[in-house]
Amino acid sequence: MNPVDSQVKYFHSDAPFPLESGDVLPSLTVAYHTFGQLSPERDNAVWVMHALTANSDVADWWPHTVETGKFLDPEKYFVICANVIGSCYGSSGPARPFVDGEDPLYEQFPYLTVRDMVNAHKLLMKHLGLSRLNTIIGSSLGGFQALEWLVDQPDIADRAILCATDYQCRPWLAAINKAMYMAIEADPTFGQPSPNAGRKGLEAARAIALLSYRSHSAYDLTQADPPGRENPFNRRVHSYQAYQGKKLADRFDVYSYLRMCRSSDTHDVSRNRGSFAEALSRVKARCLVVAISSDILFPPSYHEELAAMLPDARLEIIESEFAHDGFLIEHEKLDNLIQNFYANE
Repeated sequence: MNPVDSQVKYFHSDAPFPLESGDVLPSLTVAYHTFGQLSPERDNAVWVMHALTANSDVADWWPHTVETGKFLDPEKYFVICANVIGSCYGSSGPARPFVDGEDPLYEQFPYLTVRDMVNAHKLLMKHLGLSRLNTIIGSSLGGFQALEWLVDQPDIADRAILCATDYQCRPWLAAINKAMYMAIEADPTFGQPSPNAGRKGLEAARAIALLSYRSHSAYDLTQADPPGRENPFNRRVHSYQAYQGKKLADRFDVYSYLRMCRSSDTHDVSRNRGSFAEALSRVKARCLVVAISSDILFPPSYHEELAAMLPDARLEIIESEFAHDGFLIEHEKLDNLIQNFYANE
């Protein structure tokens, strides 16, 4: 697994950390990055929630965003991104032992909810001496966390940017997740207390997931076979799927991947809060909701529903062939939308 860069910081608490499931972590570690400086008024903090397998170095995985003049301008904002608990990039998770010298818990590490992740963010926020955020930004699983935080603490932020996400985990996403779990559990090494356990299953699971991150048009654009290929069984896209599976398995462990995906299964802002509309009506932040036109994981219709239930929301749709991954690839279009949102207070 590739570590995040040398700028990573760590927040650690020796206090037990209770989980929604009833399990308790004996302690808590959260890896995080910051960019820029907190203003004397403490009013320029922007919190970015990362997606499924990213780390806390937002400048690494979200290209051309943490730059002068961009929507995460470090000369203007104090940008924070924390690695979610359960991941393998420094925060408490299956691959990180709670005590130096002891073995990691691997498959014995408890399963987590999105609310557990947000509760860890709250502790880090308190550690950083912040009581309110200028903006919360979340895409995909990061959007799940952002929405949960906005509903749970309606005064947490002045603004929110919610991209390629949803207010619940719908059956389509849960079905994709289940297909991945089946692939992982079919690997005979799954369950072993090893960082390399379930590797082939993880590779297959990532190949399944990738189909939901792209669209048929995106594959047609980027993975068409060259003319005149000699072997009709040898398809370019086959090697691409295998490469993407191996690429993830080289940097992520199967137990962390399962915790991340299973947490998304739990996402439901209405749980113990009445209806979806009642829960979302609590949000006080001015919201920008951004959909990707070709996204089959979280299509524009989901975003229309979300924006309609938020008290103060503006809906924008980015035209793109790159489906769900468009929130990463179409960074210029996204930057324009967010800059306009910032400008129209």
